[in-house]
Amino acid sequence: MRVLIDTNILVSAALFPQSVPARAYMKAVMPPNDALVCDYSMDELRRVYSRKFSHRIQDFEHFVSALAISVEIVPTPPPSAQAIEELAIRDVNDRPILRAAFSAKADVLLTGDKDFLESGIVHPEILTAAEFLSMP
Repeated sequence: MRVLIDTNILVSAALFPQSVPARAYMKAVMPPNDALVCDYSMDELRRVYSRKFSHRIQDFEHFVSALAISVEIVPTPPPSAQAIEELAIRDVNDRPILRAAFSAKADVLLTGDKDFLESGIVHPEILTAAEFLSMP
């Protein structure tokens, strides 16, 4: 299963290694799953850490080093007038992540973001960390 991991899951996994998001991240990067992270999320992750957790930058660097060998970094496509599904996402800053999920043919978008969870989008399947962990 191709699983695109949203930034909020990455932040939680990096900060709280024993958390539900961290366990979901670990499941996503293990076979038979193929973990994906879009380049937009990588940039966003760096911005969040620099702004909110600069005192833990060493933890960030360690996490990113491990992430780089565990996931496929996929490009974020530019906006397209044909992507009607994108309008279901209220936060325009989340739309690049959805475009990346479509482009990378993700089966699952792993997130804790309400804008995704309440969007009504069917494919990729949008799951919380807890929902993803409960899947066989």
